[in-house]
Amino acid sequence: MSARNQKLHFTEFSPSWVVDHVRDAPGYQLELINRIRIGVKKDDWKQFIKHIGATEKEFEFILPTSISSMQKKEVYGRETSERIYEISRLFGLGYEVFDSPGEFKAWLMTPSKALGNKKPFELLDSSFGFELVENEIIRIQHNVYA
Repeated sequence: MSARNQKLHFTEFSPSWVVDHVRDAPGYQLELINRIRIGVKKDDWKQFIKHIGATEKEFEFILPTSISSMQKKEVYGRETSERIYEISRLFGLGYEVFDSPGEFKAWLMTPSKALGNKKPFELLDSSFGFELVENEIIRIQHNVYA
């Protein structure tokens, strides 16, 4: 594999790529598992944050490690990498369902009756919370409201 192809292959399945191609790739979920095992690179995390127009500070309570600890590492461990990919998949789904990234971000910050009057973003500090929020986005996608 040439250096150029290696670079292209590595950038595929980065968290930023997942936001834009959440359902495009064959073997998508298996590759994400592999990427989680390898670990997300700090540069990919920073690119992802820039890509979605956010700040690291906004995600500090969602991530299983502090931002200051993340700054010290070049590649993150499995737990942090998995959370980053959960976030990227959720943003990809949200961008697919809502009319604009801004509308999705606004929805994340608005209390939802279906989610116990919690802001969806507040639930993203656990896998169960991610599942609840993802299920709510899918209900919105299919016009099935709780």
